[in-house]
Amino acid sequence: MFSTAGSERDSQPQSSTPPDRGTSTTAPANRPAATPARSTTRTTARPRVAVVGGSLSGPTTALLLLQAGIDDVTVYEAVPASAPQGGGLIGLEHSSLDVLDHLGIPQDEFVRHDSEAVMQITVCQRQPGQVRRHLYAGRNTTWTLLHTALSRRLPTDVLRTGARVTGLSAEHDQPLLHFADGNTAPADLVVFADGRSSTGRRLLDPQRRLHYAGYVAHRGQTTSTQPDLHDFLRYEPAEHSGMQFNVAPIPDGADWTFYLSATPAQYEDFFGAPPTRRVFALPHHITAAARTEVDASAEQYLPDEQAALVHATTTRMAAPVMDIEPPTQMVWPVGAGHAVLIGDALAPVRPHTARGANNGIEQAWGLAAALTQHRKYHADLTTALDGWQHRHLPAAVAAVQLGPELGRQYGLGTV
Repeated sequence: MFSTAGSERDSQPQSSTPPDRGTSTTAPANRPAATPARSTTRTTARPRVAVVGGSLSGPTTALLLLQAGIDDVTVYEAVPASAPQGGGLIGLEHSSLDVLDHLGIPQDEFVRHDSEAVMQITVCQRQPGQVRRHLYAGRNTTWTLLHTALSRRLPTDVLRTGARVTGLSAEHDQPLLHFADGNTAPADLVVFADGRSSTGRRLLDPQRRLHYAGYVAHRGQTTSTQPDLHDFLRYEPAEHSGMQFNVAPIPDGADWTFYLSATPAQYEDFFGAPPTRRVFALPHHITAAARTEVDASAEQYLPDEQAALVHATTTRMAAPVMDIEPPTQMVWPVGAGHAVLIGDALAPVRPHTARGANNGIEQAWGLAAALTQHRKYHADLTTALDGWQHRHLPAAVAAVQLGPELGRQYGLGTV
């Protein structure tokens, strides 16, 4: 049986997350991506699908499958329903927006500022200089708005909260999920959409582990904002001295991200645990040392108006920027069934790429298409999943490889 001690999600839950611990497994070994999984012996046009993770990719997957007529779908979310959750700015490309439109989610429900402009502003000695304007092929939203729009459409009997997956085995030749409370759940297909510290990845692909890239995304949301803030603003130093500051309007305020380099020791001093263990620093993890460092960096690098915005932010969060080896597969056989990884569970990407949520949504769309062909026309499920992997794996690999290139451009992670 695959087993693991904890799980994480791709949102920023307002509750502590367990440390990243070791994994034991006696399940099928990884196979090369070019090797097709063996054909299923149990065929069904209406497979039982278990989706692990209730952030963005998981609910999107579930809604697409339900819409496609696959009605035996359950979403298992580790965070209890009573735990408050929230997250920051997300860029959605047109491909993802079209998927959400297909689900009947009107864009104005989750896009409150429809600017497509990105303003790149060079900063020299705290003074804004050259401004370059380009258009983003998409729209900005927040994790909170999009999660709310998706979750409210999930039928009440589909979402099960407080269900932390700890293992996966093959029982009666089918996948069987194991939970922290001792319960189990059978499935024909398990979709792990449980974030960048994914339990599924630790179970299925344990050799690919997160490692720290050497810098931190400090984040804040504030009701203090500039009256003329309508677009996404990106401030970059003229001397490439190792910072980047992004700010954009959100409902009732502004959302900012301040990228600053930090050694592993500094990260632990700032947030109370090593970066590979604390992959999200929630408000109660933010120490006085972390706040002082961010405020001092704002005074060192940013124009007065942006520095004042940072200083006015009382509630802050942070995330270490992490890397991982590119994936070589997305699908694993489990008995006669299958398990797959999507979104950040498959390939966490650096936030500069703006591909995290987009990868998950696009992969969910493709997965629904593969299962539709299986349900409607009895296409072989193993072959359909192999085709899905062939189409989506290259894009996931490319996004993982792009992140370090962008970090080097900004001089980040060099301390």
